[in-house]
Amino acid sequence: MLQPGEPGYDQARQVWNAMIDRRPALIVKSAGAADVIDTVAFARANGVALSVRAGGHNIGGLALCDGGVTLDLSGMKSVRIDPTALRAYVEPGATLGDFDHEAQAFGLATPLGINSTTGVAGLTLGGGFGWISRKYGTTVDNLVSAQVVTADGKLVHASATEHPDLFWAIRGGGGNFGVVTMFEFALRPVGPEIYGGLIVYPLEQGVAVLQALRERFDGMPDELTVWAVMRLAPPLPFLPPQTHGKPIVALAICYIGPPANGPQLVEPLRHLGTPYGEHVGPMPFTAWQQAFDPLLTPGARNYWKSHNFAGLDDGLLTLLTDYVNKLPSPHTEIFIGAMGGQTNRVAADAMAYPNRDANYVMNVHGRWTEPADDAACIAWSREVFQAAAPYALGSVYVNFLTQEEGDRVGAAYGPNHARLVEVKRRYDPDNLFRHNQNIKP
Repeated sequence: MLQPGEPGYDQARQVWNAMIDRRPALIVKSAGAADVIDTVAFARANGVALSVRAGGHNIGGLALCDGGVTLDLSGMKSVRIDPTALRAYVEPGATLGDFDHEAQAFGLATPLGINSTTGVAGLTLGGGFGWISRKYGTTVDNLVSAQVVTADGKLVHASATEHPDLFWAIRGGGGNFGVVTMFEFALRPVGPEIYGGLIVYPLEQGVAVLQALRERFDGMPDELTVWAVMRLAPPLPFLPPQTHGKPIVALAICYIGPPANGPQLVEPLRHLGTPYGEHVGPMPFTAWQQAFDPLLTPGARNYWKSHNFAGLDDGLLTLLTDYVNKLPSPHTEIFIGAMGGQTNRVAADAMAYPNRDANYVMNVHGRWTEPADDAACIAWSREVFQAAAPYALGSVYVNFLTQEEGDRVGAAYGPNHARLVEVKRRYDPDNLFRHNQNIKP
């Protein structure tokens, strides 16, 4: 347990987004479910605020609270793989990198995110998607069960047959219903080698490239995922030096079918324009899962705004490229994740995560280093968001919401929100678990 002024306290309150500077009265670094039960009971009995930290990667810094108790799960990092039953048993402090390290020893994976330092827990509880979601669905589509400490201090097992309403709610409903101390995931055959990489086009070709990509979307096999990243070119070794710092559209490609089939599938993507350069070929799946880590290191200032889209309208593509020509920081980007495939084949009410009509997820990722740039970078991000709103579905991926966007929680859950309120009322009627994108009881 750490209090202000004690050795390790300041380090323990640092999270991924450097804009977050909160000072809990007490940080409890739990070693297991018993510590979680005790901490939940302490917060409830004393009427103090409680926040729960796993990976500490949430954009809004919801892992920390001012003046209350932060339950730090980051030391609970066990990942156990059962390659025969195709199951993974994962503690909440594990990162995507921890998970991949164990699962890929057997050529297995679960759909997770795109940054290996992200925590498995927060990603999963918000829904979760990544490079293999077109083939295997969202993270919560692959969640089999969970051990959950509820607000009354009980440890319960939630699955399709035990506490099914709680199991329905934690699959996308965030940390509103308890503290998960163990996740059980289904595992899928992936890798250990995939075919993928980057093809980088000049931004002036961006509209045409994204139009051509859009036209290929419906015909793509589920094993192929192509996301677009619009930003200034980083100094990648395969790009000519004169292109470094210029506006680009990078196609990020991951094909998880037989690597020998990769070149044929990717070849058309090389001819959507005249690329600055490319780096595409066979590589370990674990390497691709870490490919964007250098652009997402902790310690920078970050502000996000996000929309879901059914399609990519020409007007949307034009305005996005216009805004990338006015980036407020060399670290800022707009990414468009192409979903579809298995993510769209699950009923919207099958679990709390509802966004089954979202073919594309856009995140306006404001990122910079100096506090003096806060106003300009935040204003630019909000402006892009507002300009793109007429083309959007109106829904949003809850993990991309900043802390100020609590008014969008209803939009994040859409038709499932009323049922989530009912489950919240049953499992947490006093709203002990409120330091999140809160579903009020």
